[in-house]
Amino acid sequence: MNPSAQPALPPRPALFTVGHSNLEFPQFVELLADFQVELLVDVRSRPLSGRFPQFSQPALEKLLGGEGVSYLFLGEELGGRPDDPDSYCADGRVNYRARRKSYAFRAGLERVLRELGSRTLALMCAEEDPLECHRFLMICPELVARGVQPLHIRRGSQIETQEAAETRLLESTGFADVAVNTLSPDARAEALDKAYDLQAAKFAFRVDRGAVRVGRL
Repeated sequence: MNPSAQPALPPRPALFTVGHSNLEFPQFVELLADFQVELLVDVRSRPLSGRFPQFSQPALEKLLGGEGVSYLFLGEELGGRPDDPDSYCADGRVNYRARRKSYAFRAGLERVLRELGSRTLALMCAEEDPLECHRFLMICPELVARGVQPLHIRRGSQIETQEAAETRLLESTGFADVAVNTLSPDARAEALDKAYDLQAAKFAFRVDRGAVRVGRL
């Protein structure tokens, strides 16, 4: 991990992302408290965890309520394992570009933006590293296009800015020369487009090709 230096927090409300990973609930809620998160938006398609039951939906919602944090499930709209066969490539991989164009995704994003108008929120999935999670690879590009710059909460209450995460993405996908070139924003944007696709090919959810062909997901 190579997060940026801890920046000054922006004026509230702010949009964060966070992965619960293998944290115990007290550790997790401490991360939220450190950044005054008032609403946790769960973007997991399946909000259950056998290994970490504290992050299964009923238990999590109750635990968060006890800490004064609201809970909103948007996994059907913004989850990385959609039910819609049109959101999958022929090889069974979720097509993040296609999903961003879907009615369900856009409805979910609009709900997030409405909530953000009144309170600080965090999008939550499982992976600690945003570069390995659909919250960064699928959702964040559309947030950026809407003028929102997410902040990614990492272990130890470190913040990685969206720009820093994108630079790390460029470096990890073979575009290091563009990552440090600030003289050509168009070249960086073009490289980012390719880098997102390369990373999605590695980390997007996959199903059996047959399930896509017959629409059984």
